[in-house]
Amino acid sequence: MTWDYPAPFIQPAVPRPADIDGLQHTNNAVYVQWCERIGWAHSEALGLSLLDYQRLDRAMAIRRGEYDYLLPTVLGDDLTLATWLSASDGKLTMERRFQLIRNRDQATVLRGRWDLVCIELSTGRPRRMPAEFCEVYLAAMVR
Repeated sequence: MTWDYPAPFIQPAVPRPADIDGLQHTNNAVYVQWCERIGWAHSEALGLSLLDYQRLDRAMAIRRGEYDYLLPTVLGDDLTLATWLSASDGKLTMERRFQLIRNRDQATVLRGRWDLVCIELSTGRPRRMPAEFCEVYLAAMVR
């Protein structure tokens, strides 16, 4: 597969009957859910889970989500979803990228991007990333 960035964290995805809209395509909201699922899975694979977020009273929250729906997918399409951490100021913000490829023809069907901001869970206010976040997430940034 031709990925936008090196060393992707990947997961398979297959549209189910409940994912299909009136146009007989995968509903756009399903792609957003898949991105959320792989984002959490990637974070957990790196060593930071929701329990760690709660323990540290910090979280990376989506400030902005952007999705480019390039081609449709249909019921039963075998897909591969990839994600990367692609940028950070090392203090408060990070960027996460997504790419979804349809396996049968290797076509990129979706690209997405999240702007993330570190927040204090107890107040919801922006706060500096704790050292644990910096150690884990900054080391995983694509170069």
